[in-house]
Amino acid sequence: MSGGTPDRPATGASGRPTGIDALLERVRQGYERIGPREAYEAAGAGEALLVDIRYAALRERDGRIPGALVVERNELEWRLDPLGSHRLPEATGHDLRVIVVCDEGYASSLAAESLHRLGLRRATDLAGGFQAWRAAGLPVTPP
Repeated sequence: MSGGTPDRPATGASGRPTGIDALLERVRQGYERIGPREAYEAAGAGEALLVDIRYAALRERDGRIPGALVVERNELEWRLDPLGSHRLPEATGHDLRVIVVCDEGYASSLAAESLHRLGLRRATDLAGGFQAWRAAGLPVTPP
């Protein structure tokens, strides 16, 4: 299976282009996703860093997860690469457990896989995203 480039799409074993659903399935096989309650407990115990990659309009509409680090998706790798010149202070090392949160748990899967490529092997994402967090009755700072 090829990762693809702008000129050539990602392909499966057959050499045919891979759609987003197949790509998500493949990506998610590379790590264990985490549910809202487990994410809440891990972050509360200081065992994981919650990273909200939703864009501003969604945070303004729905609120925020208290204590989550906000890093919009287009800056994620730059900010969390422990070796990067633009890293945030929270990017302390490759053993950091990062839980990526998007709105519904799709973009975060691709983001977690990208963090794996940077060596952040403990990166995962929140299954169901912010919407699952809120539905579970976990704390949300209102907009």
